[in-house]
Amino acid sequence: MATTQQRTDHRTDHRVTFAVLCVGVGSFSLLQSMVTPVLATIERGLDTDQATVTWVLTAYLLSASVFTPIVGRVGDKVGKERMLVVALGALAVGSLLAAVAPSIGVLIAARAIQGVGGGVLPLTFGIIRDEFPRDKVAGALGTSAALLAVGGGIGLVVAGPIVDALSYHWLFWLPMILTATAAVTAHFFVPESPERAPGRINVGTALLMSAWLVALLLAVSQGHSWGWGSPTTVGLFVVAAVVLPVWVWAEARSDSPLIDMTMMRIPTVWTVNLVSLLFGMGMYSMFAFLPQFLQTPDEVTGYGFGASVTVSGLLLLPQTVATFVAGLASGRLAARYGSKAMLVAGATLTSLGTLGIVLAHDHVWQLLVESTVLGLAFGLAFAAMSNLVVDAVPQTQTGVASGMNANIRTVGGALGGAVLASVVTAGHRPDGFPVESGYTHGFTLLVVTSALAALVALAVPVVKARTHLVPGPQADAESALVAGASGN
Repeated sequence: MATTQQRTDHRTDHRVTFAVLCVGVGSFSLLQSMVTPVLATIERGLDTDQATVTWVLTAYLLSASVFTPIVGRVGDKVGKERMLVVALGALAVGSLLAAVAPSIGVLIAARAIQGVGGGVLPLTFGIIRDEFPRDKVAGALGTSAALLAVGGGIGLVVAGPIVDALSYHWLFWLPMILTATAAVTAHFFVPESPERAPGRINVGTALLMSAWLVALLLAVSQGHSWGWGSPTTVGLFVVAAVVLPVWVWAEARSDSPLIDMTMMRIPTVWTVNLVSLLFGMGMYSMFAFLPQFLQTPDEVTGYGFGASVTVSGLLLLPQTVATFVAGLASGRLAARYGSKAMLVAGATLTSLGTLGIVLAHDHVWQLLVESTVLGLAFGLAFAAMSNLVVDAVPQTQTGVASGMNANIRTVGGALGGAVLASVVTAGHRPDGFPVESGYTHGFTLLVVTSALAALVALAVPVVKARTHLVPGPQADAESALVAGASGN
């Protein structure tokens, strides 16, 4: 068996690897949010209707939710670098197809292909853990995790100017160029991980997981327009409720599970995943509804600021900068205070910042201060969640554990967005705009979910960071240790 020294000879400098990974994560997160502010423009450009154009978002959500954990697990088994190139390639191909799409159907298909790129997230975390010096792992994980929130914020900022100066097609051309470059660079410069998870790829449980995820997210994302009591919506919820326990049962009995239920029962893993669900409800809902609030014409409704898409994005720029700064600082803060403390602080600040919006939203400077607090919170919490999950699982399960954590956060975002849409639009003015109380009630709900996230974060057990292990008896001993920590 090759020694660690032999395997690490001639490997790429970790800083080069990190630059490639950041481009991939940043591009994926941009594509999550950049399209949202310009759906009306796409609707007009492709001569479609509002109900159909929302599938541009839904297709991406469904595809990413399915492929994020699957690609992460395949990377654990066949090689993270190899699958990173595949994920980046899917982002590039999907972006190219979206940029030249002649119809809404082609654009929706392109967005589904882009969703495969969700695998970039768990693969990035796994490669960092495998390749970086131990003292650099926490900072690198924090920065790359914060890029998820940063990219979401930047997408809202740049969407308007790009469409105004060029066209909505460039919302896809630019990510295509970035991800294609990153895919080629990853092939040549990102080293292949020596770590491999044993066993085969369990196709059956992958299909079961895909079935309940798609049923749940499709019902949640479309229920508002279909009607929460419609046969289609109710039927999808029933499918999700039936298939989910079947999937858990099948994974628990499998000798080669896609998602190891023993790993999911590790106290640190399941508590952080619960925080991710609650935190995702608040963060992604804020990304969706705060720009709408800013764009509401105050001279008509008596609230809002009548900002354009471009101006509302620029008003959220301080939030994005704060998220990036918090992500950069997260490594040092975690080393000094611990990732658990950062997670509690991030969730608490989210609750306080959202409460500020509920109580004081009549002046621009108030929202600037409050959204900046939210930005700091997002950066701290994203970094802490990634560090806690990565440190809690064996090295051969980093990809799938990170993928499920990201996936659960996405599910939380979908749930939060659906609930908030129902609350905000529960009452309408004669001019069609929501009443102001709809926003305040909706944001109050997010205060509650964020406060619950902070309380759950207090219960997260602290796991000592694991060192790099080579395959063999040490790795087996580590797996036994994790199993013991989960009570098995």
